[in-house]
Amino acid sequence: MPSPNRTIACALVVSLCALGLPVSAVQAELVATDRVEATRQDASSGREFLRSLFGRADVRAALERQGVSADEAKARVNAMSDDEVEQLAARFDSLPAGGGVFETVLVVGFLAFLTLLITDILGFTKVFSFTRPAK
Repeated sequence: MPSPNRTIACALVVSLCALGLPVSAVQAELVATDRVEATRQDASSGREFLRSLFGRADVRAALERQGVSADEAKARVNAMSDDEVEQLAARFDSLPAGGGVFETVLVVGFLAFLTLLITDILGFTKVFSFTRPAK
C-alpha cells in the first residue's frame, strides 16, 4: 500500500502538470436575428480572406513544402461550407503572430522546479541543498 505522502505527491504532480494545459473561455449570450443575418452575409468575406492568403508568396511556399498546391487548397476552400470557412477565418484572427516558445519554456521550467522542490521537501529526492525533508 503506498504511503499517504507518496499519494499526495503524485496527485500534486498531476495537478501541477494540468495547470499548463490550455483552457478555452466560453461565453454564452442571446443573439439577435439581425446579427445572425449579418454573419451569414459576411461569410463571403471569410472566403475571400482565405483566397487572398493563397495569393501570397510565403503561403504558397509553405503549402508547397507540405506537398499541397495553392490551386488544390483553393479548391478545398471552395468545397467548404460557409460555417467551416468562418471558423477557419476566425482561427487565423485568433492565432498569435509568432513565438510563444519562451513563455512555454518558462512555464515548463517553473513546473519542473516546483515539482522537484516539493519532492525534495517530501523526502523523495535530494536535488536542492537548501531544503530539509519533512519527517
